[in-house]
Amino acid sequence: MRALAGALPSLLLRLLLTSSPEALGANPGLVARITDKGLEYVAHEGLVTLREELLRITLPDFTGDFKIKPFGRGHYEFHSLQIHSCELPGSTLTPLPGQGLSFTISDSFIRVQSEWKVRKSFVKLHGSLDVEVKGITISVNLLLGRELSGRPTVSATSCSSHIQHVEVDVSGDLGWLLNLFDNQIESKLRKALENKICERIQKSVASDLQPYLQTLPVTTEIDSFAGIDYSLTEAPRATAQMLEVMFKTLKPTLFPSFILTTTQGEIFNRDHYSPVTFLAPVMSLPEEHNRMVYFAISDYVFNTASRVYHEAGHLNFSITDDMVPSGSTIRLTTKSFRPFAPRLARMYPNMNLELQGTMASAPFLNLSPGNLSLTPQMEIEGFVLLPSSVREPVFRLGVTTNVSAMLTFNTSKITGALKPGKVQVELKESKVGVFNVELLEALLNYHILHTLYPQVNEKLAEGFPLPLLKRIQLYDPVLEIHKDFLFLGANVQYMRV
Repeated sequence: MRALAGALPSLLLRLLLTSSPEALGANPGLVARITDKGLEYVAHEGLVTLREELLRITLPDFTGDFKIKPFGRGHYEFHSLQIHSCELPGSTLTPLPGQGLSFTISDSFIRVQSEWKVRKSFVKLHGSLDVEVKGITISVNLLLGRELSGRPTVSATSCSSHIQHVEVDVSGDLGWLLNLFDNQIESKLRKALENKICERIQKSVASDLQPYLQTLPVTTEIDSFAGIDYSLTEAPRATAQMLEVMFKTLKPTLFPSFILTTTQGEIFNRDHYSPVTFLAPVMSLPEEHNRMVYFAISDYVFNTASRVYHEAGHLNFSITDDMVPSGSTIRLTTKSFRPFAPRLARMYPNMNLELQGTMASAPFLNLSPGNLSLTPQMEIEGFVLLPSSVREPVFRLGVTTNVSAMLTFNTSKITGALKPGKVQVELKESKVGVFNVELLEALLNYHILHTLYPQVNEKLAEGFPLPLLKRIQLYDPVLEIHKDFLFLGANVQYMRV
């Protein structure tokens, strides 16, 4: 029974966010969707990061000779140019057909501080000035891809920046200096700053954003036996209003104004892989857009997990007398079983019993609107432990029960709890004559209610974290149960270090 208690949490909780689109499957087991609201948040966070990057830009010095009336010829130097402040009032992040995403910033403002020197013969002048760069427009195209390991990739395929206006603020009667700047420096500063902006963005995408996407797990160990494959099967693909991900033989699933992604998410035996012989159902996702991100988790996820654990025998259990609580009035002995099978105690006096339980088949999870349930079917075989250490089979029972489950989706994980249904016992075979099934049924109901379910629910209460990128937290979670799938929605917050 302890083995079953240990296996159920893995089956019902730890495998929640996995999917297995086998070669025979035409539909995904998990779909992740980012809405317009989510894209707006990503764009906002992108502005914060971009501002930090722009403040790190270093600009070159500008030197040369000039000829300005009435001074004639001389030498100028504008040096120590430094971006002092940067304002990025707004941005948009939209799907880019055939590539990925387009990130656009408009009407931005940068203030540059600089020192200047002018020399003519033995005359030297110097000072400082402020340069206001206004009406900056930046456009970056991001190509989303997939590497061989199944992790997502991103690269900046193009970047352009344009400066609309440059103003110089200098104190005093130095109109000749403004003319010098306009004639000699402005165009060079425009070009240098526009190039530096894109250079900095492309470097940040390669050195910061791409490594950050690599924090998405490809495989996750569930336990020493099983693991989860979260890898993408294909790069995201964009159309005019959406981003979609093809899933092996998956037909395109389109959601206007959404980014749609799916993962491999296969539950596999770490020592032995076997193909799934049933198909994932079609999920008819609701057109919700009040949250930034949504997850749709098919019952196929749970059922492939159930198959893996069932085939490996991890859902089987064994109960011996030393596992029964010391205060229990019913022991796993032939003497204690006299009320159930009178002949048992006479045929095998003062001997211990062992109960072995096996699942008749992998228990499949049933998802219907507002309801999540299991109907496991078990066989329990009773053995007498003879003094010679031989196990003698004496009876065989069929056991069925209905189990309902409750799930809670909070800011970082999913937790759950099982609500037990009544156990129904049927006598399949008895080698000891009359067997009081009703009395044994009452015993099993008591034991499962007070021993098995508390153990399972204790594990389920620990919860299972969602497969998220680092420093991502969810809030305002919602959870709905639909036909054949769970639908989870949440808003996103990026926790800056």
